Amino acid sequence: MLEKLKEEVYRANLDLVKYKLVIFTWGNVSGIDRESGLFVIKPSGVDYDKLTPADMVVMSLDGKKVEGDMNPSSDTPTHLELYKRFPGIGGVAHTHSEFAVAFAQAGLDIPPYGTTHADFAYGAIPCTRDLSQAEIEGEYELNTGKVIAECFETRNIDYNAVPAVLVHSHGPFTWGGDAAAAAKNSAVLEEVSKMAYLSRTLGADEASRAIRKKHYLRKHGANAYYGQGN
Repeated sequence: MLEKLKEEVYRANLDLVKYKLVIFTWGNVSGIDRESGLFVIKPSGVDYDKLTPADMVVMSLDGKKVEGDMNPSSDTPTHLELYKRFPGIGGVAHTHSEFAVAFAQAGLDIPPYGTTHADFAYGAIPCTRDLSQAEIEGEYELNTGKVIAECFETRNIDYNAVPAVLVHSHGPFTWGGDAAAAAKNSAVLEEVSKMAYLSRTLGADEASRAIRKKHYLRKHGANAYYGQGN
């Protein structure tokens, strides 16, 4: 079942290692097949060098395991909630990359200091509010997804224009058109986080709105001209 998607999700999980975003079993990537309403995710606690495509777990959008011999990632309810609340996405990734986590642990947004950030996201990368004790002691992973969606809704942020979030005291989640794009966005987010940290220590101000808008739209806008496909 969904053998092609399993292969894609497997490779996207290995991309996290290639991009040096994870160690041990820290992190996970999933990908969804919108037509069937099923998504595929990494199994929980399995080392990346031991993973195979057959290990990937198939889940339904009501949280039931459809296929797989192992337990899905413990973050599965977060992925599930994001797929429900952000219907335009095709993949989700989660890491504990150090600079992004540093901003999350400080409870800080990542400001748009320059054009590298603007090429990636149209505005700051938001940090969610802290989860309440009741949310933590209840359905923690599901509530993590709900808090992410709440952050984007209450702050009127377009999840397509800002494909990343920091969960307060926890770390980053990213998404994209498919599993590979979600993993790639995790790598970009980490580089942007590192640049922001260094810029912040040097006392930088945010880049002007004009330059940020220019860089975002030339790559992602209706009249984008970056690259060879436009």
